Amino acid sequence: MKKTALIYTTEYQKYNFGPDHPLRPLRIELTYSLFRKLSLLNSKTLEILTPRPCTEEEIELVHTKEYINAVKKLSVNPNDKSVNPFMYGLGPGDNPVFKGMYEASALVCGASVTAAEKVWTDDDFRAAFNPAGGLHHAMADKASGFCIFNDIAVAIKYLKKLKEDIRIAYVDIDCHHGDGVQSIFYKDPNVLTVSYHQDGRYLFPGTGFINERGEDRGEGFSINFPLLPNTNNKMYLKIFRTTLPKILEIYAPDILITQLGVDTYYKDPLTQMGLSLDAYRHIAQTLKTCAFEFCNNKWLAIGGGGYLLSVVPRAWTIFLAKMLDVELKNELPASWIEEVKKKAPYEDTPYSLWDRDDRIEVELLSHPEIAKKMIEYGNQLISINEEKYLPDLEAKLRALS
Repeated sequence: MKKTALIYTTEYQKYNFGPDHPLRPLRIELTYSLFRKLSLLNSKTLEILTPRPCTEEEIELVHTKEYINAVKKLSVNPNDKSVNPFMYGLGPGDNPVFKGMYEASALVCGASVTAAEKVWTDDDFRAAFNPAGGLHHAMADKASGFCIFNDIAVAIKYLKKLKEDIRIAYVDIDCHHGDGVQSIFYKDPNVLTVSYHQDGRYLFPGTGFINERGEDRGEGFSINFPLLPNTNNKMYLKIFRTTLPKILEIYAPDILITQLGVDTYYKDPLTQMGLSLDAYRHIAQTLKTCAFEFCNNKWLAIGGGGYLLSVVPRAWTIFLAKMLDVELKNELPASWIEEVKKKAPYEDTPYSLWDRDDRIEVELLSHPEIAKKMIEYGNQLISINEEKYLPDLEAKLRALS
């Protein structure tokens, strides 16, 4: 029976921008707690691995030496006057400087590399999950959107060192467009990037439009599905299930890498999408099936966004359970509910593992003209996939073969 690796350490808590920042490391702590209290950690097919930090040479596979040195200096002394943090996307706001940030970021990168290495080199494993990663906004020479180093890109570059001609499909379901990963591999036909996200006209980072298709040899290997605010479960899943399997079947990658940001949840404080937790059950199943059927049964799963402490752990528990073939009841342990009440008293208390999107459904029913436009827009994205993305992908692959 194939196994799944979970990459975890309490040291993840050190990637910490401060108590008032949206990206709170408590997300990871509560996630691991829920894994444990639902007995997922006792699964015979689960192996828990402790990550190692990335070496500087591994980080340099993606990031410039100048940027890395700036992060290292500010990590030692956040007030180092020899470095202008604003040149590197650091400072007050999204990416505040904190002591030890180099080591914390190198560890997150190392966790994704650990996961990549395990699922790629060990045939006993079909999946690996690093919930602390998913820092998809970081660029080669600067931080962006809560992301200092791009752990996903580093893991991809690491895999490309292990097998030069490896073909990788990267699928990003975070509400924010995966601009950093797309940018770093924009000219690389051996890394297909597919992003399902809230339309950049309405949300940071303002990218991820349908005309962003890659450049040079990589043209046709960047695919984007910008979604309208308040897209609900039914609309999202129709687009996702109709498009992704066909893309992956044509591309036939050696491994599937997914960024599992869950800030598409309808109450997320930083976004305006309309999914409920129930949607992630179906997304997880589609990704698992695609990995098995089209991606060599190799699935590297990495965390991402999501800014409700009561929601992120439940969503990622749904994903891990699917990797482990564990069927969970729609229940939460009383002890975990109490833990959330204590550690996140300002959030709505959760009482079930997943919820439906009833509120969004009611809103759309009361505004049929808006619902009609959203359905039409979703069908347009499906048509673009059928008429543009898929034919282009097939043609580019033929030209490269």
